[in-house]
Amino acid sequence: MTYLPVPDTPNEPLSSVLQTLRMKVREENSYEGANLKQISGRVYGGQVFAQAVVAARATVADEFAGREIHSITAAFLRPGALDVPTQFDVEEVLDGRSFSTRRVHASQHGKTILTARASFQELQPGVEHQTPMPDAPDPATLDSSAALFANIDHPAAKAMSSANAIDMRHVGGGIWMKPAPVSEEPLLIWFKLRNPMPNGATQLLHRAILAYSSDQFMLEPVMRRHGMFWTSPQLSLATLDHAIWWHRDIDMSDWVLAELTSPSAQGGRGLSLARFFQDGRHVATMSQEGMVRSRT
Repeated sequence: MTYLPVPDTPNEPLSSVLQTLRMKVREENSYEGANLKQISGRVYGGQVFAQAVVAARATVADEFAGREIHSITAAFLRPGALDVPTQFDVEEVLDGRSFSTRRVHASQHGKTILTARASFQELQPGVEHQTPMPDAPDPATLDSSAALFANIDHPAAKAMSSANAIDMRHVGGGIWMKPAPVSEEPLLIWFKLRNPMPNGATQLLHRAILAYSSDQFMLEPVMRRHGMFWTSPQLSLATLDHAIWWHRDIDMSDWVLAELTSPSAQGGRGLSLARFFQDGRHVATMSQEGMVRSRT
């Protein structure tokens, strides 16, 4: 059995996340990925998103080895079942002089749960500018989500503590168990891996881990505006589509600052936009639209 080359670490929960990216090679341009356990009973969207990044890159030939993923746009079509491996079939759309384009279809039982278009580019010189990194308190002065989950005697908290590889630190406080005291924008969140990436981790894997991480908080600006919080029994959320543009290299073992806003919510859907910064550099930009509803 052949698997995609992904380095391992003895440290959990990162080891389990990397295991989902170490996908089985079924045949040419076709891969199979395992699922992380989730208390929700359905596959975590960020996991499938990250797997799509890795599957798409696996089809880029060695002659284009210098091409790094710079964008991906995905539509989440159906919830995934935890007990069924996810199959990723990749279509080679284009290998041009500077760019390679791939389409990815993730499916279970022959039904598509995610479809995505990914683009890869050779490292090239060109014009450069960026927006400045916003001022934010040192993450060491803010409450840790990992510490919070570890100290709460609740099944959801225990699941997050044991399985979530990301530590998040909200400027202005989180909305885990109650609404935000202030809903001003932009929302600022520091986050990074709880365990450092192992030796041999490529920039592709760091970018895939950003995709894995971001689906946990991208809709928070919408939620905060409307007094919603994660443990509310009335809350109903689902990602509809998600796009990432990577601008510069990123190190997910170190702190990343997310600056999030929501320009609109309507019809049970909310849109969030985010910019990501590290060491003063604008490393990525994202957009996500999701279903955001409160059952009455």
